[in-house]
Amino acid sequence: MKITDLTLTLFAWDEIPGTRYAAHTGRFGGSSQLALLTLSTDQGVEGHAFLGSAYNPANLDGPMLIHVLKPIVMGQDPLDRERLYQAMWKRARAVTVRAIGAIDIALWDIAGKVAGLPIHQLLGSYRDSVPAYASSQVLDAPAAYGEQAQGFKSQGWQAYKIHPPTQWRDDIKVCEAVRRAVGDDYTVMLDSTWSYEYADALRVGRAIEQLGFYWYEDPLADADIYNYVKLKQKLDIPIMATEYPIAGFDSYQPWITERATDFLRGDVAVKGGITTLVKTAHLAEAFHMRYEVHHGGNSLNNVANLHVIMAIKNCEFFEVLLPDAAQKYGLAADITVDGAGLVHAPTGPGLGAAIDFELIKKKTVGVLR
Repeated sequence: MKITDLTLTLFAWDEIPGTRYAAHTGRFGGSSQLALLTLSTDQGVEGHAFLGSAYNPANLDGPMLIHVLKPIVMGQDPLDRERLYQAMWKRARAVTVRAIGAIDIALWDIAGKVAGLPIHQLLGSYRDSVPAYASSQVLDAPAAYGEQAQGFKSQGWQAYKIHPPTQWRDDIKVCEAVRRAVGDDYTVMLDSTWSYEYADALRVGRAIEQLGFYWYEDPLADADIYNYVKLKQKLDIPIMATEYPIAGFDSYQPWITERATDFLRGDVAVKGGITTLVKTAHLAEAFHMRYEVHHGGNSLNNVANLHVIMAIKNCEFFEVLLPDAAQKYGLAADITVDGAGLVHAPTGPGLGAAIDFELIKKKTVGVLR
């Protein structure tokens, strides 16, 4: 089997609600572009992936994917995933990690379709469902967080995570409001989105320890390993880091060797595909560390993330980033959470996702070849 073509179909994503998660996203909304990546083969099997998100339009990454990565995979056997993965990473200085990840996902999609298996079964399934948690946008007031958290608890969701205003005093007030709203026995987490200096991170960490929070995510700058080590020594609450910087497999080394975090983190967009996630999850397992998978930025990336979660032991949750309208687009049937707060494994071959090809055709703004 040989790859005969790679195309990116750019399509419009309109009416995105105004949303903010942190300084790194700013406030976004209105319109963006996604791209449907299609890998064609001489045996008629196609692999797909989405490129882009509500705040990272695909038209920015797409041209370099075509220019730099397409020549690497053209004429190659799509089942040689590891060889192609290594070849793409050699060009990481010329192209984004998101672009590498998109091709890697499409290669896995082909492999699953050839085998007639969902990707998680190709990897070796560990389970067929996983608890979901609701992951907030930045809201206007502590009471709004409490109301949102209580709403998801009442629907059967098993956990809630806060993206706070990112001022430490205000953030503590938000955490207190959420704990009051949901009670002492409900799982809540804080994702401070790299917002604090060490002293403020310690203040917030001590406060949420007292509140019984489940984990403390990204309190410090994304590469501040020195202060993460200090913070971890002072706190008992598990610390989660490594979602950023955008990087590959080897970027996790110092976090483990320096004992700078309790949990590792990543997704197919910011770490370069399914292959990186599986490698890292297995590395983390060797140290009895959790590898919690982050939201993927678009609907098909989330499907790819879900396949990895179903095939690894050391991930506890599936993240659902709010609001849905800023995160879900392009599938005819998206991932849903059931009344018990669970997300279930895809069952179709490859990604097994119902791509909305009619929507994409209607919203197409261009094709990159």
